[in-house]
Amino acid sequence: MWLWDSCFHAVVWGALGDAERAVRELRTALAGQDPLTGFVPHMAYHGAGPVEAADAAAFWGSAGADRVARSTITQPPMFGHAVAELVRRGIDVPEDLVDRSVAGLRFLMRRRRRGDAGLIELVHPWESGCDDSPRWDDVVAGTWSVAAWHVTKGTLLGSIERSPSGAPIGNAAFAIESVGFNALVAFNALELAGAIDDGPLAAGAEALVTAIDRRWEPALATWVDGGVTAEGSGRCRTLDSLLPLLVIPRPDAFAALADPTAFGAPYGPRGVHLAEAVHDPGSYWRGPAWPQLSYLLWLAAQRHGRHGLAARIGRSTGAAALMTGLAEYWDGDTGTGGGATPQSWSALSLLMTPG
Repeated sequence: MWLWDSCFHAVVWGALGDAERAVRELRTALAGQDPLTGFVPHMAYHGAGPVEAADAAAFWGSAGADRVARSTITQPPMFGHAVAELVRRGIDVPEDLVDRSVAGLRFLMRRRRRGDAGLIELVHPWESGCDDSPRWDDVVAGTWSVAAWHVTKGTLLGSIERSPSGAPIGNAAFAIESVGFNALVAFNALELAGAIDDGPLAAGAEALVTAIDRRWEPALATWVDGGVTAEGSGRCRTLDSLLPLLVIPRPDAFAALADPTAFGAPYGPRGVHLAEAVHDPGSYWRGPAWPQLSYLLWLAAQRHGRHGLAARIGRSTGAAALMTGLAEYWDGDTGTGGGATPQSWSALSLLMTPG
């Protein structure tokens, strides 16, 4: 069970009218939270026996005795948006889940290390949700390849710095200030703060938005990551680098999202700009369209008055989801599905194509 997947699932269950299932999904996703820091693991092995639990602990490292069979990194904190969406639909979200969500965001905003750009640092590429994104290519020694990246991802787990309770605080070997990840933190904090009227949470998010927008690069029409990749792969034009549109409505970024020579495609926005040399629509996180990113950018377009663009993203994503049988991702130009099929978060297309 993955964290941001389950948060999206809760949103879908709420839209389908199953309030109990929506709340239960969210509760289970937050069940492994560290009570001392608020850190929420990104992955849980439900039903794991002693052997599986031991294998998980050996792979992930120290997670604390109360978090057996869970990962020791996090993922985009989509629980802020999930709580807000359920509240907007009139669903009663228990107070303890709201408190857990606030604590999860405060862990990232207050406890996680920040870089020179003032943004939250990732400790591992998996935390971004965009596992093999070309934005991380500079971290690989030599030329990027699937095999080299597999080795690098395993090695990076061993260099994570942790709090006494096992929460991931930083990683000098992956000191990347991802604008996409930070945008999702800010967006989720603002969503949750608006739902529960939490002024300090909103203020922290607004400060993060200001730091994110300093990373805007007009020549590339994108936001550039801070940290060790800032002058290299952190400038690659990827779809997740446009996630700041959720909180910063820049016209040039919306234009790139619609442009057929950039991200615009018949079956949802491409995951990597068409003109980037690394663009590969058949390679995991290196070019395909992803429905959860399409949903987030659909939200951005809707909320900032770009209704024509939102309708186009919704129609194209819905068509691909139907054509592929709810594939995990697909080629934005051909609609050829990839990954797990069906994959539950592709049901987000239902929210994007009402009626």
